[in-house]
Amino acid sequence: MKIGEAGEFDYSGSQALKALKEEGVETILINPNIATIQTSVDIADKIYFLPITPYFVEEVIKKEKPQGILLAFGGQTALNCGVWLFRIRCSRKI
Repeated sequence: MKIGEAGEFDYSGSQALKALKEEGVETILINPNIATIQTSVDIADKIYFLPITPYFVEEVIKKEKPQGILLAFGGQTALNCGVWLFRIRCSRKI
C-alpha cells in the first residue's frame, strides 16, 4: 500500500456514484468500509456495509436485481469477486 491509495479509490468511486445519480441511475453500493466518502448518506441510493465476497455480493444481487454492475474504481478485491461471479454465471443463474 502507498499513502493516498485508498483516498484515490474513494474519490473516484464517489465521483462515479455522483455522475450516475446526475443521470438518474439508481445506485446500490456494497462497501465494507464505513469510513469512506462513498458511504455518506447522499452519495448512493442504497448502501450495504458488507464484505466484498461472492457470497455477500450474490445475496445483494438476488435482493436488488440490478440492471447492471460496476466493479471497483481501484483495488483488486471487487475485480476478483466480479471475475468469480462471471465464471459461475454459466453454471447457475444469480
